[in-house]
Amino acid sequence: MELTPDDTIVFAIGALAINKTIFNTWLIMALLTAVSWLVTRNLRPEVPPSRWRTALEVIVRGIEGQIAEISQAPDRRLLYFSGTLFLFIVTSNLLMVVPGFDPPTASLSTTAALALSVLVAVPIFGISSRGLGGYLATYVEPSVVMLPFNVISEFSRGISLAIRLYGNIMSGAVIAAILLGVAPFFFPVVMDMLGLLTGIIQAYIFAILATVYISSATAAPPDRDTPEPAKDQT
Repeated sequence: MELTPDDTIVFAIGALAINKTIFNTWLIMALLTAVSWLVTRNLRPEVPPSRWRTALEVIVRGIEGQIAEISQAPDRRLLYFSGTLFLFIVTSNLLMVVPGFDPPTASLSTTAALALSVLVAVPIFGISSRGLGGYLATYVEPSVVMLPFNVISEFSRGISLAIRLYGNIMSGAVIAAILLGVAPFFFPVVMDMLGLLTGIIQAYIFAILATVYISSATAAPPDRDTPEPAKDQT
């Protein structure tokens, strides 16, 4: 039993071996690109929306609504970033029910790359929103003593993101393989349903945490000159 799709080589280009993780990642990106193009190719006001276009708009509006609830200052770029993360992860996790398909999110290299993209996005969004000095000042809040702890916290976020997604998807695949050997006619259906639910939840959690981290970096600092409201003396 293979614990990760990294061990399966699909084909090789010279000395470059393309494993299942890379191949399936390309497959998902091609699928999302093709679906997006097919649904939006007739995106004109005079053309009535199709069912697929309506479904896509519902998904986008849902993601936009979640970001608006979390972020104090909703940014269109945050919709593109977090929405892309969610669609890629949820598509990868849902396709695990296809026989022979190993989701790329069951590989630590994929989840680490996704977490790294969040770690890079946080300072980019923070600097573009608050400026370099304003963003760096968040590392010494509420006091300069907290600088090393804030730096460690920043890196621990990335490790937590990668391990959480990888652990849940990989463990689900291992448990399904074990139960398949115990009761091959009953447990596959149950595990597929549980895997779909877990995959959607994990994609949601990853995208929400990425949105929270970026929103905290772009949030305006508290105005310390604003006086506190007077207490009621009655």
